[in-house]
Amino acid sequence: MDINIAELIVVSLQNFLQIYMLILFIRILLTWFPTMEWAQQGMAVLSPVTDPYLNIFQSFIPPIGGINISWLVALLALQLLGPIVIALLGQALLSFA
Repeated sequence: MDINIAELIVVSLQNFLQIYMLILFIRILLTWFPTMEWAQQGMAVLSPVTDPYLNIFQSFIPPIGGINISWLVALLALQLLGPIVIALLGQALLSFA
């Protein structure tokens, strides 16, 4: 595998994770305005993309005092584990080069 292809894959994955974190953050902010029509439209667009990931954390983190904090754990996991996975993938791709 050419080293440029490995770099392209790693950079693309980094960009994807940054964009996905931004989409998650926007979706979380939209939940604060449930009665606004523009927020409902945004939720309709973003929910199919973000809900599968957020549901993973909602399934094992119960609401505390009626407040759902699973989104915070989901963002932290993506922010902390994303770079680790990218680094491991980058090393694996470079070892095949």
